Amino acid sequence: MGELSQAISTAFVNQFRSHAANLHKWADSLSDEQFWRNPFVFGNSVGHLALHLTGNLNYYIGAQIAQTGYVRNRDLEFTESRFPSKAVVLRKFDDAIAMVIDTIEKQSESDWTAPYSAEREPTARNRFAVFLNCATHLYHHIGQINYLSRELTKR
Repeated sequence: MGELSQAISTAFVNQFRSHAANLHKWADSLSDEQFWRNPFVFGNSVGHLALHLTGNLNYYIGAQIAQTGYVRNRDLEFTESRFPSKAVVLRKFDDAIAMVIDTIEKQSESDWTAPYSAEREPTARNRFAVFLNCATHLYHHIGQINYLSRELTKR
């Protein structure tokens, strides 16, 4: 692996690990009830955001690059009413992060610029761009999770 390719891989791995740790920082202290409660009349619960982030990573990276066979139901990520336990949701999120990191570490220098396309992803034309989009998407929603967690626990 070339120097630039290694730098890209290392930077993305560090970002995904950091973002995952931050999600846990804000979600781990919540009860199952808080995890699924939205304290506002708008937006989503921490639980639904965690489902959404898991689905996003499993689809855009798992199904499209790692060829995991994952089939996404995006609408259910926001409307799930069976409320699986927080532990189950976070384990699936952690599994998605592990898959993303494994996929990043398997990218060769030429893989970063390999053509990419996926449903609802009009801007990522190569693998580098989709990893970047997924990392920024994760960061964005962790900001929302931070805000929700603070409201739910009045920290």
